Amino acid sequence: MTALELEQSADPRGPGLRRGFVHRHPTAMAALACLVSFAAFWTAQRLAHVTMIDLMVYRAEGWTARNGADLYDMVATSAHLPNTYPPFAALLFTPLTLFGIPTMRTLATAGNLLLLVAVVQLSLRLVGRPRRLPRPAAALALSALLVWCEPVWTTLRYGQINLLLAVLVLWDLTRKDTNRWAGIGIGIAAGIKLTPALFAVFLAVAGAVRGWQLLRSGAGARAAWNPWLRQAAVATLTFLGTVLLGALVLPRDALRFWTEIVFAADRVGEVEITANQSLRGVLARLLHTHDPGMAWLVAAGLTAVLGLALAAGALLRGQRAWAAVACAATALLVSPISWSHHWVWCVPALILLGSEALARTGSAARRRWAATAAMGLLFCSFALWWVPHRWHQHEELHQNGVQMLLSGGYPIAGLALLALTAARLWRLSGRGGRGSRPADGGGTPAPPAA
Repeated sequence: MTALELEQSADPRGPGLRRGFVHRHPTAMAALACLVSFAAFWTAQRLAHVTMIDLMVYRAEGWTARNGADLYDMVATSAHLPNTYPPFAALLFTPLTLFGIPTMRTLATAGNLLLLVAVVQLSLRLVGRPRRLPRPAAALALSALLVWCEPVWTTLRYGQINLLLAVLVLWDLTRKDTNRWAGIGIGIAAGIKLTPALFAVFLAVAGAVRGWQLLRSGAGARAAWNPWLRQAAVATLTFLGTVLLGALVLPRDALRFWTEIVFAADRVGEVEITANQSLRGVLARLLHTHDPGMAWLVAAGLTAVLGLALAAGALLRGQRAWAAVACAATALLVSPISWSHHWVWCVPALILLGSEALARTGSAARRRWAATAAMGLLFCSFALWWVPHRWHQHEELHQNGVQMLLSGGYPIAGLALLALTAARLWRLSGRGGRGSRPADGGGTPAPPAA
């Protein structure tokens, strides 16, 4: 033993004591790490002079709704951005008009950072982790790392609402099956932005299959009305409630949105730009066209059917986390426009993949850690911005193969998640292995019959 080692071992404030303090106070230490990371993140955003341009659009929507002007004729900011959300969203944005712009930006940044912690916390609950560490400690520690993912960075850069929508959906999916109000979060999220409605569809599909199984077993119609069907019904009724509220308060805008604006997919932005990380955006760049037309419709239709089948199948087999991630990936892939910041669902996806790796040892664990690291690197690398991209310049229509690969990273990751879900269901079915379910956090028990 060297003199330095003797000195360290004799020092009561040495590494052993520090490790002991961390073990005794993991939540406090994780909170400190999270605070430092968030402070660095906030500083980096301010140094980058982020505009929070989408937040300014939301504020303009709130002002327009308050003043009774036309929601879908307004444009906001120097970029002349239009409103693309349902009238219900504009009603929720009206409180933004009560604050000055600097205060609003500060509150939005702080709120989004808290929402990130909530997404991580709910994702951990979804996968049943951690098992030895307090969940708040794990949530804070992971938040300190995951805040640097590109979708999270861009969400805060623009002042977007993606983390709020993810919290609403995950809150529903992690509630007990006996909770009769489960589904409200999904319904509200769909009322703000239509894409989360796919979660209600996936619950309805899984619930219908489960109900048919119960009917065939002779359980009766009452038993067939299972928690997933009830949750889908609550989500649907809540969504219809948001539509009705928007129609009552803003009847002219509601009529125009549901008869015109909802069908104007190109109103959101240019399809081919790098920021569009949907199948439609990838196909537009691949085919060098502004409108991939029938090619996208076929690809989106097939992906929607496959994704919903995988999500419902995972839920039926008790793999709730896999079901949620598969449904989220499907929604992002088939949406006409999925901006890079919409992919904040990378947070629960990475937590799920890490949970799978923790549940295994040897080569199986190494493969899953490699998959987790690869996907983490993708979402933290900002690789999609390495290609030429300038608004209204249409440079994306002239990409080479490498540039197309870089600008299609998120859809590739979404398809990989669907493939992993399919592989897991194959193993559980017994056709690809013994069919035993590993003791990880990827699954939760199937719901009771009634």
